[in-house]
Amino acid sequence: MIKILDSKIKNFDMILDNKLSKRKNEVKLKSVSVIKIIKDVKKNGDKAILKYEKKFNKNKIIKPNLKQINKSIQSLDKNIKKAIDFAYNRIYKFHSLQKFNDISYTDKFKNKLEYKYVPIESVAIYVPGSTVSYPSSVLMNTIPALIAGVKRLVMISPGNKGKLNPAVLYAAKKCKIKEIYSIGGPSAIAAVSYGTKIIKKVDKIVGPGNSFVTAAKKEVFGDVGIESMIAGPSEITIVCDKFSNPEWLASDLLAQAEHDNLAQCILISKDKLILQKVNNEINNQLKDLLRTKIAKNSLKNNGILIKISSNKKIIEIVNKIAPEHLELNIKNYKNIVRKIKNAGSICLGKYAAMAMTDYNVGSNHVLPTNSSARYSSGISVNEFYKRISYINLSKKGIETLGPSVITLSNYEGLNGHAKSVEKRIRRK
Repeated sequence: MIKILDSKIKNFDMILDNKLSKRKNEVKLKSVSVIKIIKDVKKNGDKAILKYEKKFNKNKIIKPNLKQINKSIQSLDKNIKKAIDFAYNRIYKFHSLQKFNDISYTDKFKNKLEYKYVPIESVAIYVPGSTVSYPSSVLMNTIPALIAGVKRLVMISPGNKGKLNPAVLYAAKKCKIKEIYSIGGPSAIAAVSYGTKIIKKVDKIVGPGNSFVTAAKKEVFGDVGIESMIAGPSEITIVCDKFSNPEWLASDLLAQAEHDNLAQCILISKDKLILQKVNNEINNQLKDLLRTKIAKNSLKNNGILIKISSNKKIIEIVNKIAPEHLELNIKNYKNIVRKIKNAGSICLGKYAAMAMTDYNVGSNHVLPTNSSARYSSGISVNEFYKRISYINLSKKGIETLGPSVITLSNYEGLNGHAKSVEKRIRRK
């Protein structure tokens, strides 16, 4: 049973902050152990990768051959292929609407300014696979990159004994990924960040992973790009009322809890009775899950039921949590939705289950976690662009704008800047 936290108790905010911080610190602690692995891969390359693959995944190969890949894809059930095709089309259609237009502006002095979107050259897609496999993650991370025009796409995914999931491989083929490596964890992140004899380094890494993968991505950031957010472990916050279905709410929480021991599940309501009903329903449904142990640990350590007396306080708490997934499973969600500013995605109404958004609705499921929704967004086409400014000044332009630049640069003590301009506008 998950304890109910009442917002009216003394030190409520401090207690909630401590619960949220405890989980965040669990993720941070992993950084210590991944640094050693990253250094080892930088120094010893493929040899180090194989060492960790043998240890964690019983894997003796880095790159599966094309024959293995095609054979695996052929074994995949046709209904799974159809489901992947269906999801691909919906995700592609929605993300195609996210394309940007270049900007071009010419002022009255004939100075021309341009702002162009240029695709990143190479991107590695991390796809979890050691305990479960996610073809949906291949689609969510790769389709926006395809639309942006990324030329080189690499997939890294831990297989069991070198064997990758056939659905993951089919999704990769659908997304035109030509480089596939059956490696995972911090060593895989290091490999694509710094390169080895077998693996050429990339410019950016995207894709969710466990806390070790998240920690590794943070460590390599700067040498390689990563998403403009923290992706993983998973989270859901649900706001419900007396009209909500306890059975549905429990299943939505469990759908998130089964992801990871560090998954965070929070249920908020003004009605204490619905919280109690959901709590009982969770216990009833737990036994039906394939990943019961993981879900149970997740709810025990990171599950929170919160009784809040007002919409104003609900809005405040949701914005503080800044959840990856938010479900507003309440009758009058329009009363609060516009005041919620911090969330990766928001499901509105009783039929908008977060589980749907993980697959074929069309929106992206790679979203900011650990409260990073306060300042970042989920994966989109924008993630795979660089933006470059182009400046072409006319003679009249520099002569008109230059004196002001000279004044400001001299004021800032940067007289080299001033001289650079002066030489161009000095009259003969």
